[in-house]
Amino acid sequence: MVTGKLMKKLLFQFDTDSHPSVFDTVVGYDGGADHVIGHGKLSPENVTGLVEGAIFTRAPKDKKNTAIFIGGSDMLAGQQLLAAVQRCFFPGFQVSVMLDSNGSNTTAAAAVAKLATSGTLVGKKAVVLAGTGPVGQRAAAMLALEGADVSLTARKMARAVDACNNMKHRFGVDLTPVEAYDNEARTQAIADAHIVLATGAAGVELLTVEQWQNNSTLKMIADANATPPLGIGGTDMMDKGELRHGKIIWGAIGFGSLKLALHRACIARLFEDNKQVLDAENIFALAKEMA
Repeated sequence: MVTGKLMKKLLFQFDTDSHPSVFDTVVGYDGGADHVIGHGKLSPENVTGLVEGAIFTRAPKDKKNTAIFIGGSDMLAGQQLLAAVQRCFFPGFQVSVMLDSNGSNTTAAAAVAKLATSGTLVGKKAVVLAGTGPVGQRAAAMLALEGADVSLTARKMARAVDACNNMKHRFGVDLTPVEAYDNEARTQAIADAHIVLATGAAGVELLTVEQWQNNSTLKMIADANATPPLGIGGTDMMDKGELRHGKIIWGAIGFGSLKLALHRACIARLFEDNKQVLDAENIFALAKEMA
């Protein structure tokens, strides 16, 4: 019979996309899982049997060795899947679970935590450029929870409004939607900002260096894009709080080391007991400790 000491740490990767993320699989192993078992194209309608398999197979003292990681490119789908997984739990029959759709929680938490090490966020005006994706929405919410006055831009106002409404519903924060179709509009959006965080698509430049370097209000910049051209021209993906044109800069790799360390730490925490639920709030709290 397998003893608790020898029992393997199993991480079940529940992905809302067709194919489970290779990135998340690698970090799952690096975070301490002995085996990572991926399942793709999951939804609230088809996940029950998998959850039951996870919660019914091991004795209470051994359930901490089974955990679930929820990923995929669609954050809303991930939130819905997390809720469905939790509905399957009942006293004595649950395992730890983590939500990080598209790296949204860990990447956003790392970026905002590093910005917080560079200066106070309370009362500052922050603009999240191209913020309708998973990372942008979660980062905007975290900035707001830290006391910043946050605007979120999108090429179309309807998408910005939807994103702000989603974060209001999830976190109770008020974000300001801004339509910014092109670089000129984004330049206007950051005119009186203290903090700018770019979370646009890979390889899309949202601002040139000329559009931000002489902004006297701007104090901190972070760019989540590591694929050239970068989201913010004149920055470097390796920037770790570097001073450029009088602004403190964090590049995608610069805060990415914290993102990876945070992701691994969260995976390790899943196996501490069987009652962990790691979502934005506690992942962000851990990021601030680690930063």
